Amino acid sequence: ADFRGAHGRLVYAGRVTDRLGLPLDTPELDVDLAGSRIRRTVHPSGLRVLTEHMPGARSATIGFWVGLGSRDEQGEQPEAPASLGSTHFLEHLLFKGTPGRSAHEIAIAFDRIGAEHNALTAKEYTCYYAKVRDADIDDAVAALGDMVTSSLIDAEEFENEREVILEELAMAADDPGDVAQELFFQRVFGAHPLGRPIGGTPETIRRARRDDVVGYYSERYRPNTLVVTAAGAVDHDAIVAGVLAALEGSGLDRWSTGGLASPAPRRSRLSGPRLEGLGDALLERPGGQVNLLLGGEGLPQGDERRFAFGLMNSVLGGGMSSRLFQEIREKRGLAYSTYAFGASYSDAGLFGMYAGCAPQKAGQVIELLRSELAALAADGITDEERDRVLGQIAGSSALALEDSETRMGRLARSELGTGELIGLDESVRRFHEVTQDEVREVAAMLAARPMTLVAVGEVGAAGLAGERVSSLDASGPAALPPESAAEPQAAGSAPPQGGPATP
Repeated sequence: ADFRGAHGRLVYAGRVTDRLGLPLDTPELDVDLAGSRIRRTVHPSGLRVLTEHMPGARSATIGFWVGLGSRDEQGEQPEAPASLGSTHFLEHLLFKGTPGRSAHEIAIAFDRIGAEHNALTAKEYTCYYAKVRDADIDDAVAALGDMVTSSLIDAEEFENEREVILEELAMAADDPGDVAQELFFQRVFGAHPLGRPIGGTPETIRRARRDDVVGYYSERYRPNTLVVTAAGAVDHDAIVAGVLAALEGSGLDRWSTGGLASPAPRRSRLSGPRLEGLGDALLERPGGQVNLLLGGEGLPQGDERRFAFGLMNSVLGGGMSSRLFQEIREKRGLAYSTYAFGASYSDAGLFGMYAGCAPQKAGQVIELLRSELAALAADGITDEERDRVLGQIAGSSALALEDSETRMGRLARSELGTGELIGLDESVRRFHEVTQDEVREVAAMLAARPMTLVAVGEVGAAGLAGERVSSLDASGPAALPPESAAEPQAAGSAPPQGGPATP
């Protein structure tokens, strides 16, 4: 039933649905989505809080999400100081102390309750989260809220963390697979902000100034850019009260919940980068393998073809029964790891295929990557493949949603991204509605687009032809790989080898 609540605020309550729209001008939502109670509050300050109660759970995951990522940093301009890497730098610094807690006390606050806690920086958002038992939810909300609203960004801690981040970049730079992924993103997106490394580069981190990062924090971390999501053994009203207390407890005007503000608008889907003339990139690195990535432009978030893409991607490279795995590894023994993947953003997307192999096998592997995509583009998928990947997607999605962290992330990505939350049954239904012709058309579209080949390793021994790039520098890829995993794709890991997450 839909009705007007207190003060004329629109409330949707008691409704059972498999699809939930998330309009920014609706103050309260309370629905049953596929057997879970979803509640959402849009506070007059612009703060948004979403919770999903999971019956029988004895723990919960809470995330404080800011709708700002590496793509929102200003570019390097002669008239302005560089801020590339500020978002990731800030993510580190929020663990380093507030007026009420030192860095050590923040660590103790989580350790004494056995919390699994961390943070992640992505291209379009930043998240600080903790997974705790039900009895400790209030403590986790208080600690996370204190960090997000009241970080001191101490000058000494700033310099210490600069060195830590440089070590993090150096660690990733030692991994050829990570470097290949970063170079691939740069080649596909080019000069667009989505092509920039999430963590900046060693040069931009060395040049970073505390005043710039403090300014970024003060200007952009506000109630109307903040989304708090929680899933598991949660009480919505208690979490809303705890978050509001944390904001008011900061004592800072910008976190005041007494004023009126609209939530920050969702990103436009109309102005994505136009990708033309992608060039290959070969980076010589010592090692026993060449890391190969082949692909190009993919699909943005919310694209109606994303379900067809999910089926195609699973058939092509989404598991041990996929075409790439069977042809490259099982039949020929050319690689240990090979898969296909996609990354979607508000206005653009990326599609790629990966394999790591011995240099002398690289040419054959590249031809197989191309030919398997071409075969899908020409002939589509078989009835058996369609049935198999529909089961794979339904099963893997159901298993993922047993975890409160996955559900917490799904709430946030829906709120910040598409503005639509889809239940498991509805998602599976949409996959089942995809025709084999639609799968073939998506494969044909991807195959017809400009593609880039990135190779990192002993490319000379592989005999590959293409543009050679030099060692990593400020204008090239940095050492922090693209976001991944749980679609909180956190900086620091590769695209998952397996089926696509539930759109």
